[in-house]
Amino acid sequence: MQQNIVIGIGCQRGIALATLEMAIEAVRARLGSIEVHCLASHERKADESALLALVAARGWSIQFYSAAQLAAVAVPNSSTRVVAEMATPSVAEAAALLASGNVTLLIEKCSYVGSDGKAVTLAVAACR
Repeated sequence: MQQNIVIGIGCQRGIALATLEMAIEAVRARLGSIEVHCLASHERKADESALLALVAARGWSIQFYSAAQLAAVAVPNSSTRVVAEMATPSVAEAAALLASGNVTLLIEKCSYVGSDGKAVTLAVAACR
């Protein structure tokens, strides 16, 4: 039986679609038989072209959350750098937890750097 998951994503502005795809496939390979329910991120990523292209190509939905919504979620790996840039201590972990309705992560935040030199951070939560 496939497990439904939510993938929380934080990424650098202007990231390449190939970088997002590489990171998602690396995370999916770690989990075995799963189905992506949706992606989730900070509302400032709502116009990120590679992210929008990814969900369109895969037929996934995406949910965006405000900094205040994300900051209200307790996460295992907060970041002062993310606070400075996004006004919340977490994007990937908090977004995955919010969108999944869950309180634990299957995969805590992990970062990948693509051939474009841009970084993406992913976290995964099981859907309730």
